[in-house]
Amino acid sequence: MEYSTVIFERKENYALVTLNRPDKLNALNKQMFDELDDILKTIELDKDIYGLILTGSGDKAFAAGADIVQLHECGEREGKLFSEYGSYVMRRLELLKIPTIAAVNGFALGGGCELTLACTMRYASEYAKFGQPEVNLGIIPGYGGTQRLTNVLGKGKSAELILTGNMIKADEALRLGLVNAVYPSDELLGKVEDMMKLILSKGKLAVSAAVECINANASLAPAEGLAFESLMFGHVCGTDDFKEGTGAFIVKRKAEFKNK
Repeated sequence: MEYSTVIFERKENYALVTLNRPDKLNALNKQMFDELDDILKTIELDKDIYGLILTGSGDKAFAAGADIVQLHECGEREGKLFSEYGSYVMRRLELLKIPTIAAVNGFALGGGCELTLACTMRYASEYAKFGQPEVNLGIIPGYGGTQRLTNVLGKGKSAELILTGNMIKADEALRLGLVNAVYPSDELLGKVEDMMKLILSKGKLAVSAAVECINANASLAPAEGLAFESLMFGHVCGTDDFKEGTGAFIVKRKAEFKNK
């Protein structure tokens, strides 16, 4: 598939995906979801991609929400399908067995905020703003915002943002734990790429297993989550990388992981 609303780049051992509708503040539309879905499928099948960074083009927005012109045409049935498709793509992103990082370079509103919430981690520029302003349009978040934002911020603060439609700045997002760190705009992508490289310098099979366990937390009861963690722990104990990592530690040398 040729992409016209996103840019897909392979870097070393990770992918960089840039939402690319700057004239529309990178608003999410059907075509963009189609292209993101195709990219996620490619990443799932590519054994040489161990991480994903997601950002937006331009200096104003990560993604300023869903395409309102397209959304305005929806009735009840179309609205449900509109929500289900976007939610499906974001769930696919969320369930990738690799670390995913949102580099939030500007507005992350509505569907844009929901897209960042589907990532493993979020880093923001000093000019980033977050919010779920859907109530201002007479609708509600439709791509998982009521669920994931509540998981991250707790019921009270999530309800405040969703029910008022208020935006928060990057420093407030950091204080609340919505983002991991805030950087100057011109340093953001470089800092995020450094973080990805640091993560991928570790045992990549272990990183992938850890991501799976972290993702499982949202859907498993505590006892089930612990059992799943033990299962994955046993799995990585059976890898060559485990023997290499522990062996290197014992003799005090740097591990050389082979992803086996």
